[in-house]
Amino acid sequence: MRVMVIVKASHESENGIMPSTEQLTAMGNFNEELVNAGMMLAGDGLHPSVRGKRVRFEGKKSITVIDGPFAETKELIAGFWIWKVASMDDAIAWARRIPAEEGVISEVELRPCFESEDFGAELTPELVAQEDRLRSKVEAQQSGQ
Repeated sequence: MRVMVIVKASHESENGIMPSTEQLTAMGNFNEELVNAGMMLAGDGLHPSVRGKRVRFEGKKSITVIDGPFAETKELIAGFWIWKVASMDDAIAWARRIPAEEGVISEVELRPCFESEDFGAELTPELVAQEDRLRSKVEAQQSGQ
């Protein structure tokens, strides 16, 4: 199963306070463990919401672009991973190992990604073929082919 690990923003991350060398080292070592375990599919940190935009859709006719920063820091995302794990319990076990900064309250959210079988009969063989074709194309683009 694939799981998205959503790293929630903190006061520090939302205010552009960069991690220390020690924090970067600890996170780099953790990421290396994830890669060596064969479970890290992707991961990145995100700039504060002041540098972001939101696009709000109200049907097809009303599209609004909203400039950051956005309120409610606890609801913002500071980064993410996508992990391939055997189970949600496995993901939780790895999440418990995420390096935490002393004195900073932080939170991650683990959410399973949809897999083809989750959609049932509505996902036709043609749609499955399209999804497979797109995934192959993305993988080829990422590997520089």
